Parts: sequence; C-alpha cells; structure tokens
Amino acid sequence: MKRINLAICGATGQVGQVMLDILKDRDFPISTLRLFASSRSEGKQIQFSNSHFSGTVSVEDMDKQTPEALRRIDVAIFSAGGSASKKYAPVFARAGIIVIDNSSAWRKDPEVPLVVSEVNPRDLGLLFDGAGYSKSRSDELAGLKQKRLVANPNCTTMVAMPVLSPLHRQKQLLRLVISTYQAVSGMGVVGVNELCESTEHIIEQDARKLTTNVQAVDFLNPVKFSTTIAFNVIPYAGNLVDDGKLETDEEQKLRFESRKILHAANLRVEGTCVRVPVFTGHSLSIAAEFASDITPQEATEILKSAEGVEVLGSADVSQVARSLEAKVGSGVETSSEGARAGCEVAGVPTPQLSTDKNPSFVGRIRQDYSLEGADPELNPTTGKLNKKGLKLFVCGDNLRKGAALNTIQIAELLIERL
Repeated sequence: MKRINLAICGATGQVGQVMLDILKDRDFPISTLRLFASSRSEGKQIQFSNSHFSGTVSVEDMDKQTPEALRRIDVAIFSAGGSASKKYAPVFARAGIIVIDNSSAWRKDPEVPLVVSEVNPRDLGLLFDGAGYSKSRSDELAGLKQKRLVANPNCTTMVAMPVLSPLHRQKQLLRLVISTYQAVSGMGVVGVNELCESTEHIIEQDARKLTTNVQAVDFLNPVKFSTTIAFNVIPYAGNLVDDGKLETDEEQKLRFESRKILHAANLRVEGTCVRVPVFTGHSLSIAAEFASDITPQEATEILKSAEGVEVLGSADVSQVARSLEAKVGSGVETSSEGARAGCEVAGVPTPQLSTDKNPSFVGRIRQDYSLEGADPELNPTTGKLNKKGLKLFVCGDNLRKGAALNTIQIAELLIERL
C-alpha cells in the first residue's frame, strides 16, 4: 500500500487521540503527518510512531492555515466539530485535499457521500466521477472541479449499519423502531467528567439510600446534561429540533442517515435516543420489519459472515432448551449459574464488551411477535405466522468504530485512488 501525506484536524480531542492510536494499530501507510487543533493546543508536541512514520509532531493552529500552506496533504480527517468543519473543510478542499469529516456538517448534502466502510464503499466513487460541486451552491465548495468531501455517519448510526446492511441486502428492510442507550463520551470529555464527578459525589453519601428515597442524597447540579446522569437515564440525547416533531437531532440522524447509507429512501425509521450512565459504548434495541420472512436462525447465519460484525449467542431453540435444562435456576436472572447459561445462548452484547473493540456486537436475536399475525398465542389457528419481524440488540464503541476507525478505513479505501 503506497504511503500518503495525512492530516488530523482536532488531533488533541477525545476522538483525535483514538484516531492516532488506530493509525498505529493498523500501521497506516503515512509519508508525512500534520496535526491541527485550535489555538489553545498550538505548539503541543505529540509523539507518533509506526513502521512507516516516526517522529514528534507539533500541533498547528487550524485558524492560521491557507490553501497554499496545505498543498502537500493528500487526505485530512476532521474531528473538530460541525462549526469547525463548515469553516475549515472548504479551505482544505480548495487546496486539493480529500476531507473525511466526522461531524454532522455535510451528512445531509446530496453531493457528499455518507460512508460506512463495510456497507457502501462504492459511494466513494462520487469523489472520482469527474463532476465537481454544482455551481448553484451558495457555499465555498461551489464550482470546485472535483468533489473533495466524505462524511462519516453519526456514531449511533455507525454501530447499527454493519448489522442492518447485510440483513437489508437479503430481506429488504421496511421499518425500524430503535431505542438507543448512548454513553456519555458521546458528549465529549465534559460528559465523561460530569458522570465521574456526580457518581463519586453520590457514593460518598452512600448511594444505597437511593433505593428508597431519592431525597436522601444531595446531587450535584448538572452542567452538560439536562438532569443528573449518575444512577439515572435521560430519555433525551441530542438537541430538540424546532420543526414541530418533538424529536432530537440524534433521533432524526438515525432516520436520515439510515436511508442514505442503505440507499433505502422509503425506509420507515423511528428512534428514541437515551443517555445512560456508561462511559463508552453505544447500545441499540432494534425492532426491524422486512419485506420477506426471516427467522432468528437465518439472521444469525447471515450476520456470522458479515464484515465488521460479531454475533453473540445462538438462535437455536433446541440448544436453548438443552442448555437451560442442565442448569440450576432455569436461566433465571437472579441465579448466577442459570443467568450465565441464558446469556450464553441468548447472546448479551454490552458496552463494556464493545469498548476498545472494532466490531459491532449483536445478540438477543428474536422473532418480533408484535407484528400483525405474528404471535402464535393470538393466532392459534393460523396456518402461517408472520415472520417478517426481528428484534436484536447491538453494541459498539462510539469513539472507536463509531467515529475514529471508520474515518481511517475510508482513508484506506481511498489510498489507491489518489
């Protein structure tokens, strides 16, 4: 693989640091490395080393860059927030650099591919189809001779796509109802710090008091969150969108991005995004409806061969029965031996399991009996039950695959085209 001149914008941030770790882990073929951040980090020295590049890199101020100063860079990976991407990505693009942007700034742009490396890598062809950005655009990209932007999906969408895409290809998704359980690191270092400080403050007062009397404990005033996040869940992740739908932008991203990535314009998507007291690892409870019948066993076999997916547990009903018969407690959660047996056959993805791992973990794959004509108890005389629905639970590291890893995988896909 040939080496390229790479830049990381937002290099000193939470995701930027993970990107640097992944570049080392994957031995990314770097010829030169430039690191950018805000003026606060200018001059900071960062040591980086893999088999292609080794040295101490001085962080540069993004605000001081001009197209002329950036000319030798091939690819720039942005993880500096939406406003920074809107301001600086066109500067990099005008210097002839391909920008892989990790913010929401360009995802809805029809001329910018939104890519998950395992799902729709062919969409990167938009960058090399000979067309530039339309001259009707009012932004700084208008009139550029070649497209230079790739968008990275939202971290929650990212975790789901490697799992949903292979199922969609074979059975055609019609509808998704998703509840997300999103870690505080999705809100940056300040979110992590607030959870840590709030939890420590409560534990010092004996958190067991919360079992019967929430007033028995003094809570710290929330700063980043709408209410306390420690020992709590908040059914409100993101910001409320002022369009009358009473949805947050996180919930709307799920809908729009799923449609764009899967090329499924008519896919019906409903989401409820919840913030939970977990440091890293986003989780999704998914009810999926398909155009064709699909059983948990079929889904398991499809997903076992899917790139970027790790399947937990078994959907074999007979295996479940044999396993639980042999265990004390018959799989009841309160019996440790039985609970472990139940987890082994059902498959239990957790945020802790997914942290610092690359795949999306999927388990609890079951038939969805809430669809019309699907429940055998409600349709005992029906010859053929509706088997077009599945329920599954997915977890993934929101900082790693959900943000940093996919941008680097996109860069790897682009190398031979540069």
